This record gives sequence, C-alpha cells and structure tokens, in this order.
Amino acid sequence: MKLIVTCEHGGNTIPKAFEKYFKGSELVLNSHRGYDLGTLDVFNALKPLANESLYSETSRLLIELNRSLHHKSLFSEFTKNISKKEKQHLINSHYLVYRKKVENTIQNWIEKGESVLHISVHSFTPILNNVERNCDIGLLYDSKKNTEKTFCSDFKKELKNLKPGLNVRYNYPYLGKADGFTTYLRKQFESNYIGVEIEINQKYSTKNNMSSELKVFLFSALKTLLTKSN
Repeated sequence: MKLIVTCEHGGNTIPKAFEKYFKGSELVLNSHRGYDLGTLDVFNALKPLANESLYSETSRLLIELNRSLHHKSLFSEFTKNISKKEKQHLINSHYLVYRKKVENTIQNWIEKGESVLHISVHSFTPILNNVERNCDIGLLYDSKKNTEKTFCSDFKKELKNLKPGLNVRYNYPYLGKADGFTTYLRKQFESNYIGVEIEINQKYSTKNNMSSELKVFLFSALKTLLTKSN
C-alpha cells in the first residue's frame, strides 16, 4: 500500500498581492480560522512513513483547499468580493496546482495496480460556539466504504493500545462524507483508494507544535498498520 500524507491548512501566509484584503485582520489569521494549529508539525512527524507528501502554508482564508470549487466557503469574507480575474488566478495558481499534484500522484499509483492510503492532517478548536468538543482525535471517513471503515477501526484500536485513555471518535467533529478533498478523491477513485482525515484537538498544540506524545502515538499506530498491509 502506498501512503500519501497531506496538510491543506498548515499555515496562515497571505501572498503579497493579496495582503491589502487582510489589513487589520491579524487576529483572525492567527486564530483557528486562519489555519489548523499544530498540523504542519504532525505532518512532518508522519512524513517519514509516506511515499509522497504535500502541504500548504497559505491561509485557508485566501482560498479553501479543502472545499469544492462550487462550495460557498471556497472564498472567505476577505476574498469573496475580489475580481473574477483574481479569483481565477488563485484557482489556477494555487488551488488546482495543489489538488492536481495529489490527484495525479494517486492516479499514477492506482494505474500501476497499487492500493493508496491518503492521510489528510487537520486540527479543530477545542471550544466552538461556547460548546466544548469531547474528543482528542477524530477519524473522518465514508462509513459506506468498508475499506475506510475497517482501516479507521484498526487505527483506533492501535491508538487505544498505545494510550487506553485517548478519546478517539469516528466522524467527529465533522462528517467524513461532507464536502472535502478526500470526498472529492473518493469520487475519482472508487476502488483502491482509502481517504482519511485525522482531526486533532488543538488543546494539544502549543506555539503551533503538537504534543510530542500524541505525535509518537500517531506515528507508531500508522506504522503498525502499514507494516501489516504490506
């Protein structure tokens, strides 16, 4: 099985040409809305296991790599009113470049008869709308796909073996079948593709670094599953 690890929300950088649209918005850019805290750190920890990896440090508030082109949140409140030309430039030069690299890699592997595991690393804010989210790690997948269901069940077992008290939940705090990059890729590759989003609670992130213990657990559990599959 080939592994590709991606990180769509690894940073909050805004290209110079678009900085004018974000003046005075530093607080938002530095919040969970600007990027997924700690995810680039986890991505780098898992990268040695991967056959291929790709990340983005451009803020999701410029253009959302984890949404379809038709989605209402593709452009944020900061960019939804920019010109059609600027929007198309962002789509062509950033959005499609990133997503096509991942899609083409997967396609090449599948055409060669390989099975593909895609781990997309994300994180979530511990409290949203004054409600605490009761989860340490969420595993997002399509419950109709037995391969994804089995993989996430095995992944959870391995994580719980390493730390029994770890609160690992399925399709929480979001549904794996909701609009997203893995959802799109499932439609392109109906077989030999397993797409899983890992959602990590940002309470484990300090200064954009995730808990060392948590990174070790994720690495060890994933390594065990890859060893078994190969």
